[in-house]
Amino acid sequence: MHFKHYTNEDKGMRNVKVGLVQMSCTANKQENLDKAIFKVREAAEKGAQIVCLQELFTSLYFCDVEDYDNFALAESIPGPSTDALSDVAKELGVVIIASLFEKRTEGLYHNTTAILDADGSYLGKYRKMHIPDDPAFYEKFYFTPGDLGYKVFQTKFGKIGVLICWDQWYPEASRITALMGAEILFYPTAIGWATDQDEETNKDQYNAWQTIQRSHAVANGVPVVSVNRVGFEQDGAMKFWGGSFVANGQGKLLYLASHDKEETEVIELDLNQADYFRKHWPFLRDRRIETYAPITKRFIDED
Repeated sequence: MHFKHYTNEDKGMRNVKVGLVQMSCTANKQENLDKAIFKVREAAEKGAQIVCLQELFTSLYFCDVEDYDNFALAESIPGPSTDALSDVAKELGVVIIASLFEKRTEGLYHNTTAILDADGSYLGKYRKMHIPDDPAFYEKFYFTPGDLGYKVFQTKFGKIGVLICWDQWYPEASRITALMGAEILFYPTAIGWATDQDEETNKDQYNAWQTIQRSHAVANGVPVVSVNRVGFEQDGAMKFWGGSFVANGQGKLLYLASHDKEETEVIELDLNQADYFRKHWPFLRDRRIETYAPITKRFIDED
């Protein structure tokens, strides 16, 4: 397959600067929100136009236990956190991607990401579709699966698609979001290692996590921005592995964060690359959509 290198001459003028905030959290909700706002300001000072915060950034990752008291962390969306972030977005002229614990009504809760445009307007929300239930990740106790479908948001700086953490493992989710016109896929996430695991297992798990997301970039020809938390939580039993990254539409790593440090980084993306990559590697064009009906089955067998 012929594929010439993407050169400066091929580049268009649709560049956007994305900011990633990788941070640790405490048990104090207001403290975490204030810290996130400080880091959004830091990203904006570096030129960021779209800033993505990590999954559930206003709290510790509370899903390690099934505790009814943790429902008190939830809030309405729009609500207090989006109001505060809306003011910041308007002041700085940046888009903010904010992952929050949503209380929809009495007894109904979601893992939700709100999108605030650069003028401070609330563009809408995406509710996490895939909900895990693993040791130390008991999310089905707290979160109802999303019912808004996959979503894209037309922001001042481009059309973005937002998915959340466990959605990362599903090519169907990224494909549908890309087919809806997403120019960048964002993944706020919270994932880590059990501290009693061996280093080889840690490495294998992280590599699998990064590889599947970079494959979404390649399959769809669009950049992927994945933002994870860092720090020890769960009384030291969990080390959130950081490793936030940005990959272009060919899967090339443009930025890779550390596993143990807070980082605020800004990366410039060329949105015109999607057309270039899709012309040279026409994976979207060559899809045999008439053969894909069986994908809606749980498993393909005779029963």
